[in-house]
Formats: sequence, C-alpha cells, structure tokens
Amino acid sequence: MLSYGRQSISEDDIAAISAVLRSDFLTQGPLIAEFERCFAERVGARHAVAVNSATAALHLAMRVAEISVGDRVVTSPITFLASANAVAYVGAIPDFCDIDPVTFTLDPRELERSWRDDTRAVVAVDYAGQSADLPEIARIARARGAVVIEDACHGVGGSFHVATRPDRAWSLGANPWADIGVFSFHPVKTMTTGEGGMLVTDRQDWADLARTLRSHGITRDHARFETPTSDSLLGEQGPWFYEMQELGFNYRLTDLQCALGLSQLKRLDSFIARRRDIVAAYNTAFSDLDWLRPPGLRAAVDATTTSWHLYTVQLDFTALGRTRTHVMDELREAGIGTQVLYIPVHLQPWYRRTYGYGPGKCPVAEAFYACALSLPLYPAMTDADVARVIAVVRALAPVSLSIP
Repeated sequence: MLSYGRQSISEDDIAAISAVLRSDFLTQGPLIAEFERCFAERVGARHAVAVNSATAALHLAMRVAEISVGDRVVTSPITFLASANAVAYVGAIPDFCDIDPVTFTLDPRELERSWRDDTRAVVAVDYAGQSADLPEIARIARARGAVVIEDACHGVGGSFHVATRPDRAWSLGANPWADIGVFSFHPVKTMTTGEGGMLVTDRQDWADLARTLRSHGITRDHARFETPTSDSLLGEQGPWFYEMQELGFNYRLTDLQCALGLSQLKRLDSFIARRRDIVAAYNTAFSDLDWLRPPGLRAAVDATTTSWHLYTVQLDFTALGRTRTHVMDELREAGIGTQVLYIPVHLQPWYRRTYGYGPGKCPVAEAFYACALSLPLYPAMTDADVARVIAVVRALAPVSLSIP
C-alpha cells in the first residue's frame, strides 16, 4: 500500500539515535542546541527554538508576540487545526479569510477586504510546501500594527521568489516578511524527528522567552535571577538553584529526536529533489485530464524551490460519476492510499459553536474542500510506484472520458 505520505529512515538515522542511547543524555543534552544551530543556519534565521511539536511552537509564537484575550488572529481555513487552535489557547479569537484558488494559501485581497480593527496577527499557512503571498500579507498586516506568523509546517527546506528580487530565493519560515516562523517534523513532513517542531525568529527577546516557556518557565541563568541574594531563605543561589519566572509548559524536545533531526537535515536536499521529480511526473501525466486539476504555482520559477509536502489535486467527482468515498475506496483497492487535506477549520463543530462560523464564510476554501484529494508523495517512492499511481488515477476516467 502506498500511503499519501511517510517518513524516510536510513541506517545513518538509526545509528545517530543509537549513539544517543549510549550517551549520558537522552534529553536536555547538547544535541538540542546543536540541532537548533544547524536548523537556524539552514533556513537563515538568527534563532531557532526546538519544541516537541509544531502545535507547541504555534502556542509559543502567540505567547512571545503577546497575543491575548480579545485579540483577533486571522489564518487560512485550509490548514491543520493547530494553526487556529493555538490562537484559542491564549484566549484570542481565531478568525479565517478565504484562500487563493490557485495556490490554496491565504488570499491577501480577502485579508485586506475582511480586516477588522481588533486583528493583532496573521498566521500565514504555506499549504503543501508553497509559500503564502508573504510580501503582500506583511504589507497589509504591518501597516496596521499586526504580527506575521508564518506557519511553514509544510515547507521545511522550501523557498520562494518575489517579483522585486527575482534573483533570490527566500526561505519559508525565515524571511523579511515573517516575524516568526513555525516548522513541523511530523513523520509525513519533509523531514522528521518523530514528533517535533521549531520556532524561528530574528528577535533575541522572543527566542529567549520561547526557550524559558518551553521548559516550565524555568531559568538557571544566575544573571537573570529575580530573587535577591539577601533573601533570608533563598539567598544562597548555588549550582542547584533555579527560578520559575513564567507560567511555562513542558514543550521540550529530546536528544533522541534531535539526533534524528540532525541526521535527516543532511538529506533534506535529496528529499526535496525527489519530491519535485515526482510532482513533475504527476503534472505531466495528468495535464490532459479535464476532470483533474493539478496544484498550481503562484510563479513558474517556484517549481524549482517549492518543497512539495503534499500533492493535492482537484477532482470533478460529478464528471467521474463517483463520490469521493467511492474514488478513495477504488484507489485503496489498487494499493493507492489517499487523504483529504483539509476539512475547512471554520466548519468544525467547536468553531461553529464557539464563534458562530458556518458555510459561506470562505466559499473558495469550501469549494476546494469539495474537490480535494491528496495523492501519494514521499521520497521513498520508486519510479514504478509513481507510474502505478499515474496509471490507477488515469483509469478513474469514465468510459465517455477515457483516454487511450
């Protein structure tokens, strides 16, 4: 069975984890800082903070940016729940604006049209590994004093171009238009640490606070201690001493996971290259089908820089004469696993009950969902695997639409 996505684990990955198991540290050891340093260098950020999930990173992004009760944060409805849930965690209001019909990312025109005075931040989601229109989103947000948080969970290792600087590719998650970037290392993503995430930013104060919050709000840095040495009980601040200065969380990543992340990082370029090759093969094979629309690009040049976490097509189920369930069942019987990514977040029961959202709020996103299907895409797929997916998908055509 070919799943829609899966991890690629090598003997080097296994050896890296085994080395940690034989070391003195399984967690809170030296590999945390090493992974952060190497990842920050790779994406071009000044600071990287490793945490146990991208959800944790999104939550910390809200905290360090001081998003709180009464603030509105706008994001895309076509994303995993965490992009919006993290807003609710801090008591703010998650809100949604519609997507661009080509890239399936947040549409800046809709963002500007629907902007409200209480909006304090935008979470721009890089769907399937393609960037949102960050320069336009940042222009709109910063003119109104709002923070831009780039949800680059789909985009590890990817980059994008802008019209004003066609000679340069800008990294997803770490670029002049994102105040904070968030990445995911879930097994189906471009690279993995098992579970895990990363927050990146160029602001030292935000990085310092994120590191404190990820570990119970504790600091062991004597230079930052607030308790006076004259305190009758706590004045002796020896090597055991620590302070809880914030109400923090246990969002730490382990050395085992960082060892895997460091090993995977070495193969990131090869992972992305293979994903691009598969996408190119799919695009060519499906270009003549009038009942299937491949994913689009904002600019043709980004075909060489998009990291392609997902290959999500739009299918005309009416033309096929089948429901999506029937199509997925048919593909599964042929050994092809698929997935629907995603159900629009504003239509989830909790969001309907809590904020009164419902159908019609984001019509482009809702139309996207009605036709969306993600096909298998991961580096370990062989050319024969890719050819099998192509053959089975093309065979979905009804007799009247079949192509020799």
